[in-house]
This record gives sequence, C-alpha cells and structure tokens, in this order.
Amino acid sequence: MLGKDSFSCPIYAEQMHLAERELSAFIGAVTKLFGPEQARLSAEDWLEESELLDSPPRSLSRNWRAVTIAASARLANRASAAVHDRSWLVA
Repeated sequence: MLGKDSFSCPIYAEQMHLAERELSAFIGAVTKLFGPEQARLSAEDWLEESELLDSPPRSLSRNWRAVTIAASARLANRASAAVHDRSWLVA
C-alpha cells in the first residue's frame, strides 16, 4: 500500500501548473473566437469536466487536454443550438 510520503508535493504543483496553462489557453481562445460570455461559460464547463475526469484525485498525471476537448464539445453544442434557434427566428 502506498504511504502518505509516496505522493510528492512538487508533482502536484506541476499538475496544477499544467492545468492552469491548459485552462488559460482554452479560455483565451474561446474569448477571442466567441467573446467573454462564452468564455465564462466555457471556464465553468472546463472546471466541471475536470471534476469528472476518470483519474483518481491523487493521480500523478492527469490528461488536461481531455478536459479541454470535453469542454470544447459543450461549447460546440451551445454554439450549434444558438445557430439552430436563430434559424427558426428567420424562417
């Protein structure tokens, strides 16, 4: 069984840094392409998806790109729904 000392603080600090970089890049791109409101919603999506990640909470590595992909899918669904809703208004 792994003891408490088998988890290294620098590893968690590195994971936090990687998560922050991934989230920051994602939100920057969403803001540029879709605006600040979608960026805010997408940040919430990203955080929710990070909680759903299959990795154990004390895992030494997490796939932050998978979190971004899942949050991007949510953004695409919102954007698609918005386009669909507008098409009904025009018709």
